[in-house]
Amino acid sequence: MDKPLDSLATSSDPVAPMVTANVIVEIFPSDELTDGELRLRLELERQVESAFYEAGKALRELRDKRLYRSTHKTFEEYCKDRFGFERRHPYRLIDGADIVDNLIQMCPNGTQILPTSERQVRPLTKLEREEQRQAWQMALEQAGGKVPTGNIVKDIVQRIRERTKVPNPYQVGEVCRILPKDNPELKGKSGCWCIVTYVADYSCTVTTWDCEYVVKLEHLKSLDYLEEECTFMQQLCLRLKKLHQVGNLDTAAYWILHGMGKLLAPYLTPLQEKLLSVLETEYGTK
Repeated sequence: MDKPLDSLATSSDPVAPMVTANVIVEIFPSDELTDGELRLRLELERQVESAFYEAGKALRELRDKRLYRSTHKTFEEYCKDRFGFERRHPYRLIDGADIVDNLIQMCPNGTQILPTSERQVRPLTKLEREEQRQAWQMALEQAGGKVPTGNIVKDIVQRIRERTKVPNPYQVGEVCRILPKDNPELKGKSGCWCIVTYVADYSCTVTTWDCEYVVKLEHLKSLDYLEEECTFMQQLCLRLKKLHQVGNLDTAAYWILHGMGKLLAPYLTPLQEKLLSVLETEYGTK
């Protein structure tokens, strides 16, 4: 994926760049980068290959300005092809850079001891910004004024969370709306409803018609359904899951399942019920 970009920027061959540009325009007619954007992309890519803080900042800018759009449809695909990053890693680096920026604000004159690896700051993502600063300062003290290990930071974060523990507001059987936000694992699930199947201190296990997820509390919003409405949605979820488990469904069947996975009300219209019943009869799940 990168060779065409490099040749476009540096090659002295008057023909090759023309061919490469034509291919890109043909595939992505409205997403070609300007010369300035291309130079910025190459500069940021070099930064990604350096220290984690610079990498996180560069990835954040690549993502926010969509500088990957001339060669890739998604940020995740671009990071995998260009840097070999698995889906979650670039987001961890971006989160790490955000945290370092927060710590720098605590001591802007440059005397602050800052993290040197992403693993040292990963536990801090579970805290609010002020708590992140507090936890880092406590970790520095515990490490004797040196850069603390990731385990030290993790222990400090756990103590802070236990001290400020807020009860999980959700209950097993509750119907919620999924809020993907910046969680790549929930991509494509915006607006989908789910059933809570397990409640932990800071997360819930939820099930949809086609998958199961462990999500943080901020990725859920209760639909505040009545008990009988929750019961109906639980039964509907089971009906949809049975159909999905059949596999090799007709395309039209998947359209119906996807649509019912985003219902805006705790009931089926007569037509929706009829369509679902037809599918259940067709695939023998009724």
